[in-house]
Order: sequence, then structure tokens, then C-alpha cells
Amino acid sequence: MSKKDSFWTVQLDWLNILKKLDLQSINMIPEYKRERAIHNLSKKYSPEELLTFTPEELDDLVADELKNLMKKELSLRDKKRKEMQEKFKSNMIPMKQGGIIRINPKDFKDLDMDGDPKDIIKYFYKKFFGANKDDDDDENDNINEDNTGYYI
Repeated sequence: MSKKDSFWTVQLDWLNILKKLDLQSINMIPEYKRERAIHNLSKKYSPEELLTFTPEELDDLVADELKNLMKKELSLRDKKRKEMQEKFKSNMIPMKQGGIIRINPKDFKDLDMDGDPKDIIKYFYKKFFGANKDDDDDENDNINEDNTGYYI
């Protein structure tokens, strides 16, 4: 960064820029891309012109320039976020018709709330949707047979 760049870059609010890019840390922006964005803006505008902008306008300019420079990283991050949301939605048990599930607090005496979330989901699935039926149980099969007795 040259001395000309340092005068207007003092006005930058990096937290505001991070918020506009929807990032959590300044470390998510590589330093060479930060310098490249400042350099590109210095090429487009004269230093005197950059000093006339308000700090919010400068933040917008830098955020837009960084968005252009970081297209690939931002799109990968958004893609991973969407995949994680879809995975979370698929792990939850969907209730297709909605409705009310009556909950008895005595049913939860066996539940370990500090345990693995997948185990908790399995516990709720078994509790509310009756998934604890054994496959060996022939009485509940939907086969049109005589299931009142055993055949040898």
C-alpha cells in the first residue's frame, strides 16, 4: 500500500465491510485481496476524489470490489451453507400432515439431553412414530393371511 492509499484507507470501517460481505472475521479475506481491492480503487479514482467520499461510500466501494475479487470463495461458502441447511433439514423428521403431538414428561426420563443429537432424534422418532417395532413381529404385517396361529 502506497502513501497515497493510506490517507483514504484510514476511513475504512472493516467491520462494516465484513457485514456487507456477510463474513465473520477479517481473516476470511486474504490480505493480498484486500490490498488488491485498495489498489484497484486507487486506479479507478484519484486520491483527492477518494478523500471526498463519506466513510460509508468508501465501505461500499471496497465491499463491492472485494465481492468481485472473492466471487469464488463467497460462492463456495454460500454453497456449503446451503448444503449444511439441507442436511440439517433432512436430519430432522418431517411431519407431512402437521398436527399436535401430545408429550408426556414421564417419557423423557430415559433421555440423555447432553448426548449425541442424532441419538436424541432417533429417540424422538422411536417415541412418536413407533419405529421401535421389530421386523420379526408377524402379527402387525399387512399380509392377507391367517395370523391367529403358528404353522409348523
